[in-house]
Amino acid sequence: MRIAHRLVFASLLVFTACADTDTGPSSADDEWGMEGPLEPLPPPGKEDAQNRRGLFVNTNTTRTQVWSARNAWEDRDTPAARAAGLAWGEDSGLSWDEKYAAWVESLAWTPALNGYSMTVELTTPWGKTLPSPYLECAEMALFLRITFAAWHLLPIQLEASSNGRIVYFGHNGVRTQAGRFAESPEFAIRYRDYSTSDWRTTWPVDATLRTRKLWGGEDEQLILGDDAVFGAYVDEIHVNKRAGHFTVLALNYLSSVNLADTANMYNLVPDAVRAGDVLVERWQRSGIGHTLVVKEVVELGEGNLDVTMLSGSMPRRQGVRESGIASKQYFTSAYAGGEGVNDAGIPYATLGGGLKRWRVTKNIGGYWTNTWMSGDEAHWINSTDLARIAARPARFQTLLGQVSPEQQRTQLLQVISDARQHLSNYPASCAARERRERAFSELYSLAGRSFGMTASEVDAEYRELADYVFAELDYTTSKTCCWNSSTANMAEIVMQLAEADRAADEAAGLCRAPVVFRARGDGYQRWADYARMIGRGAEWKAWTEDESCPQRNVIEDRLETSEATPYCSL
Repeated sequence: MRIAHRLVFASLLVFTACADTDTGPSSADDEWGMEGPLEPLPPPGKEDAQNRRGLFVNTNTTRTQVWSARNAWEDRDTPAARAAGLAWGEDSGLSWDEKYAAWVESLAWTPALNGYSMTVELTTPWGKTLPSPYLECAEMALFLRITFAAWHLLPIQLEASSNGRIVYFGHNGVRTQAGRFAESPEFAIRYRDYSTSDWRTTWPVDATLRTRKLWGGEDEQLILGDDAVFGAYVDEIHVNKRAGHFTVLALNYLSSVNLADTANMYNLVPDAVRAGDVLVERWQRSGIGHTLVVKEVVELGEGNLDVTMLSGSMPRRQGVRESGIASKQYFTSAYAGGEGVNDAGIPYATLGGGLKRWRVTKNIGGYWTNTWMSGDEAHWINSTDLARIAARPARFQTLLGQVSPEQQRTQLLQVISDARQHLSNYPASCAARERRERAFSELYSLAGRSFGMTASEVDAEYRELADYVFAELDYTTSKTCCWNSSTANMAEIVMQLAEADRAADEAAGLCRAPVVFRARGDGYQRWADYARMIGRGAEWKAWTEDESCPQRNVIEDRLETSEATPYCSL
C-alpha cells in the first residue's frame, strides 16, 4: 500500500540557472579524517578492465555497512524483481539496470522554483513526492544512481584514489581493501535504519542528518525552507538514514573526474543512448567539468533521435530540463571527447568526456566487481580506442534532432534566452556565455540554410547589448570563470554602466564597442567604482576563487574569437 505525501511550499522563490562546475570540499573534514576530493584511478590499460575486482564479498562489514545488497542488478525473476515498482509493472521482465533507466525516464516534469525552468519531481517507494534537490551537475548524476541503489538494496561500488590507495564508496560503506577508510563513519553502528518501523504513521527524522551540508558553495534546499540543507532532503526520502548520511558523504568526496574515470562508468556508442546514461564534458585532465543525465530518448523516425537531458550546476540549482537542441550542442561538442586538442595540446578523446553508462557491481568469483550488463559489451568502447571515442560527436550530429527549421530556430532562441537569464543572475558565468554563442553559431548556419539570412541579419534581429557586455571568455585563461558567486545585483550594475556608456556615446555622435565584463588590468575596479558612485557599493562583491582556479593570477581575461557582428556594424 502506498500513501501519498506531498511537500507543500507557500511560495515560488526565484533561484538561478546553470553554470557547469563540480567542486569538492575546501579543506579536510576533521570529523572523518578524509581529505578530498578524491582522485580518479590511473588508466586501466588496453583491456579497459572489463571486470574491475573490488572488495571481497565475505568481508566483515557489519559495522560499516550502509545497506545489505539483497538484490542483484541482473535479477529478473526473483520475487523482488517481479514486483511492481516506481516505473514498471508486475512481472516486467526488466533487470534492475533497465529499471533504473525506466525510473529516470519516468520522473515527472514540474516547474522549477526559479520561475522559468522545468525540473523533475521524485516519488519515493514510500509515496513521498518532492521536487528535485539543488545540486551541482556531477552531484545530480551521483545522487540519482546512489538513491536508486539504496532504495532497492542493490550493490554499488564507486571507486576513487587517495594517495595511491583505491577507496570504495558503496553499500558496504567507505572502505579500502585493508578496512574502513580513514575515520569514515561506521554507518551500521552510528546511524539508524527505520525500514521496519511504522513509517506510515510517523515519518522517522534524523536531526543530525538534517544538518549535513554539501561543501563547495552554498547548500540551500529552498524547496524545504530557507534554512534547509541537503541532509534535510535525503532525510525526507530515506527511511534508512544510513543511506542519507552516505549520500551526503559520497557527493562531498566524488566529482566529475570520478565519473569520467572508466572505473565507474564506461564509454558508450551513440546509437545505444538511453535514459539514465550520462554525458560528461572534459576540457582538462583534472579539475572541473560538466555532467548531464540523459532523461528521455525519443525516436523521431528515419534513424533519428531526440534526447532530453537533466543538468545540475554550480551554484547549485534544481535539475534543469535541457531541450533536444540544447542537448545536441553538448553531445556534438569537442568537450564530449571529440576531435581536436585542448589549450595544452592534449587530445579531447583522452580526457574522459563523452557518453557514459554506469558500471554495475556484481558478485563475480566472490568479489564485488564493477562491470557491465550482459549484452552491453557490444555497446562498449574501450577507453584506449581514441578514434572511436573522437568520432562520437560527429555521429551525434547526424543521429540527433532532425526536426523542422522553424522548431530548430525556436529551440535555439530558447537556449540563448536561458543563457541570458542565467547571466542576469550570475554575470561571471563563462558557461552561459559559451552556451549562448554556440547557439548563435548554429542559428547562423540554420538561418542561412533555411531562411536566406546572413549572420549580420541574424544579429540585427536577435542580438542584445548584453551579448556584447558578457562576451565569451576563454575558460582556461580567464579568472572570471572561477567566480561562481557573482550576483543579480552585480549584473544590474554592469548593465547600468553599459547603458550609461551607450547613452554618452550617442549624445556625442559616437559608437564604441561595449566594455566586456571581465578581469582587466585593474581587476574589476571599473564596475566597483561605478557601483559606489551610484550608491550601490555594498552590492559589489570582490572576486573569490569559488572553484579550483589555476588561472587565478592572470592580469587580464582572454576573449574568445567571436562570430558576432561587430557592435557598431549593426
